[in-house]
Amino acid sequence: MQGQIFKIHSDFYYVKSVDGNVFECKLREVLKKQNQRVLTGDFVEFDQAGAIFNVLERKNSLPRPAVSNIDLVVVVSSLLEPKLDFVQLNRYLTFLKYYKIDALLCFNKEDLLKTPDFSLEARKILSIYQPLGYKILFTSAKENQGFCDFKKEIKGKTIALCGLSGVGKSSVINALNPELNIKTSRVSSYTKRGRHTTRHCEILDFGDFQIVDTPGFSNLKFDFILPRDLDSLFEDISEFSGECKYSDCLHIEGDEHSGGCAVLKNLNKIEPTRYKSYLEFLREARDYKQKVTYGGIKEEETKKYTHGRQRAKISRIKRENSRNTAKQKIRDLYKTAEDNDEY
Repeated sequence: MQGQIFKIHSDFYYVKSVDGNVFECKLREVLKKQNQRVLTGDFVEFDQAGAIFNVLERKNSLPRPAVSNIDLVVVVSSLLEPKLDFVQLNRYLTFLKYYKIDALLCFNKEDLLKTPDFSLEARKILSIYQPLGYKILFTSAKENQGFCDFKKEIKGKTIALCGLSGVGKSSVINALNPELNIKTSRVSSYTKRGRHTTRHCEILDFGDFQIVDTPGFSNLKFDFILPRDLDSLFEDISEFSGECKYSDCLHIEGDEHSGGCAVLKNLNKIEPTRYKSYLEFLREARDYKQKVTYGGIKEEETKKYTHGRQRAKISRIKRENSRNTAKQKIRDLYKTAEDNDEY
């Protein structure tokens, strides 16, 4: 049978089949041996006993939040409580750009800003992100404002919500369907930050669309990309980077190539929070390069192909301790004893 995983809890995978039935499944051992990562949103094949034995090809996937086969990611930010963090917002957008997934910007808690302040903040947001091609929505989950346009943008799609804890992701989902009554929590008056209320990824079916409810992530780092590839994820920086004198220019003041850097010469045309975000992510990418260069990172393959079929490749350590290996050692001992007339 085939179906889609809509929730993962502990070692159980909850699958909705093509005919709408729900099954509680486990992974077959071969997938574990292959270290096959199975995500919420995966389309899988499973048997009558509820054992998942194959993951079908994905349209796309994200490692954080761990979801697959999504059409759109809605990046939810709050205008206040917690205050809008442009660097964190750019972190999400750059991350999605890397994985080639479209993003929709949703700025929630509009009701917390007085009209003049809201107008000022809204103009700043629009001036930064509209020229980059992003669609922008302003909502108030508390007052149920802005959700007609929201539904139009996500109709017929499977979307994921991502954003910091406390920005109102669960409240947004409740506003779209109050009957779900997903747990929410107040922002701490001490830390000015939210607390996690979503504990796992789960696909919620709204009829006209599906939403993957995900936990908030605040520790996303660019520890998977090389420094020279980062500028291509910033449209407003890559616009000028092609004119740099040196192909390996990293667009930093004081760098050996900064004299011929077209980005630095056009910094007045790049929004400061965008360039600040670039520099922060670049530090993380440089740390990653250092780790790759001097850390000797190498992972053992977990899959092999024989006779045109994919099979699990058992690691060296597991192979040494396998039952077949132990039996072979015993047989070798008997053979040696027989040869020496000791048996």
